[in-house]
Amino acid sequence: MDVIIITGGSKGIGKAIAKKYAIENYKVYSLARSTSDIKNITQITVDLSNLKDTETCFKNLLEEIKQLEITSITLVNNAGRLGKITTIENLTSNDINTTIQLNITTPIILTSLFIKLTQSITCKKQIINISSGAATKPYEGWSAYCTSKAAIDMLTKTTASEQASIKNGVKCIALYPGVVDTNMQSQIRNTSENDFKNLQRFIDLKENNELYTPEFVANTIYTIDIEDRLVNGAIFDIRNV
Repeated sequence: MDVIIITGGSKGIGKAIAKKYAIENYKVYSLARSTSDIKNITQITVDLSNLKDTETCFKNLLEEIKQLEITSITLVNNAGRLGKITTIENLTSNDINTTIQLNITTPIILTSLFIKLTQSITCKKQIINISSGAATKPYEGWSAYCTSKAAIDMLTKTTASEQASIKNGVKCIALYPGVVDTNMQSQIRNTSENDFKNLQRFIDLKENNELYTPEFVANTIYTIDIEDRLVNGAIFDIRNV
């Protein structure tokens, strides 16, 4: 049995990934605040910004999975938020904290638990972090988001380096999905240009039908996964695949 755990698997890219892997007969678990209408996945309701609840939930899930006969297990750190779009001096401490916590603190905790609690499992083990081109390009108005995605990339690299020399270690990869037609893009387009100078670019991408669909991203991830093209420590930009 092939197992995949996806954070934020009820909407957007996460939902599309969950649906694709379920179709391909994976045992799919979604950890999210909400549920969706996807069939053949186990949906676990949890607020991923609540660290105590998230840790308890994830530990219990991995203990349950360890009782199964599995041939691979994958964690997809997908859940995230853009946060309020505005220059840094106009961000509240609560918004900064929530964005950083969900985008990087939770993935670090889940990565730590995943590696620790799957040490006895001898099969293909991997972590896929959904990052962003914003990790390397500063967007005015996205300071917390850009910062958190840069941190995700470094989490990927350090984890991969640590695991590379370990027998039965965990492969760790980050992916840039490109600009995808999700609720996050709707949030961006509804922002004032005073708060986000790049607004017109994103409006144009939508009007010119240049946004990727979540399904395209999910299909691409699945393809490069089963073709074993996910190299440990690599940062993949889907636009270049």
